[in-house]
Amino acid sequence: TAPQVRAVVVSWNGAHLLPACLSSLAAQTGDFELEVLVVDNASSDDTPRVLATHPGVASVRTAANLGFAGGAALGTQDYGGDAVLLLNNDATLEPGALDRMVGELMAPGNERVGAVTAKILLDGWFRALPATSASPAPRTFRRAETDFDPVDGGTPGAIRVVNSTGNVVTRRGRGTDRDWLAADGTEVGAREVMGFCGGAALLRRTALAQVGGFDSWLFLYYEDTDVSWKMRAAGWRIVYLPTAVALHRHAASSDASSPLFRYYNTRNSLVVIGRHAPWPVVGRAAARQTGGWLLSLLRPREPAAVRAARGRGLRDALLRSPRTLVERRRVWQSAVVTRAEVGRFLL
Repeated sequence: TAPQVRAVVVSWNGAHLLPACLSSLAAQTGDFELEVLVVDNASSDDTPRVLATHPGVASVRTAANLGFAGGAALGTQDYGGDAVLLLNNDATLEPGALDRMVGELMAPGNERVGAVTAKILLDGWFRALPATSASPAPRTFRRAETDFDPVDGGTPGAIRVVNSTGNVVTRRGRGTDRDWLAADGTEVGAREVMGFCGGAALLRRTALAQVGGFDSWLFLYYEDTDVSWKMRAAGWRIVYLPTAVALHRHAASSDASSPLFRYYNTRNSLVVIGRHAPWPVVGRAAARQTGGWLLSLLRPREPAAVRAARGRGLRDALLRSPRTLVERRRVWQSAVVTRAEVGRFLL
């Protein structure tokens, strides 16, 4: 029988984003049976009306915003098919992407592949120019001293730019997208990667169930790194498939400069690193986040609300540390590989 796949799209006030996302899923063809489920996180916009124009799409509406982690947990629980596709509501799949991912996951010899992560490109075209100002312009992305400015596709020198070829964790305890802002075609990401990027990835349902699925408490950010680490500890592999392409309108559904981002990114990075990483990495992560907060107080270059969010994130991660230690022991007591084996993926 053809593999059964559920595509889970978590959306909060994303009525303006859903049509393109859902249309890209409807265009996917191949040897699989696809159902699409939108988890509407108590949206207050026109999401119900948009969903009504897609009668083939199932949806569940939550009573409150559960975040991406809670929405993913809800959308994947009790599913009995073969695989779950995670796709951001601000992302689209290129034609044939899902068929290639299903083929990779189900290929003979890949029985221990727990997740296939796609090549995610930033939506649109960009031109690389030397950075000339203290902060980049809106919709401009910066890496080191280079700005990637959005331009029309026909502009001389226009390039596609990579958002992610999977998730990696540094030895300073920072989770990040592999190959971030590399020009398309120049990425160096190997086939094996530490973790999948929840923006566009296909997960084996049995692997996800074995490790307990998504932790809804995380709410937003680092939930894919957490599941990836649990998969790795349980002996599952995670691979990158460059021929499966998704386009992502980065930060279209969330603001990476907001207090909300800073709070959950700070808190969750410390909790997830505390659950899984070697102790030296845990120490460096705590020092990095604490140092960042202190520096923000001494040199207040960000809004006061963002500085306060950093502090709350640190406080709540510290208060939760006894529970985090219990979870750490539980994960690694049941692991089938050593922490050092997973640690070889740290950068």
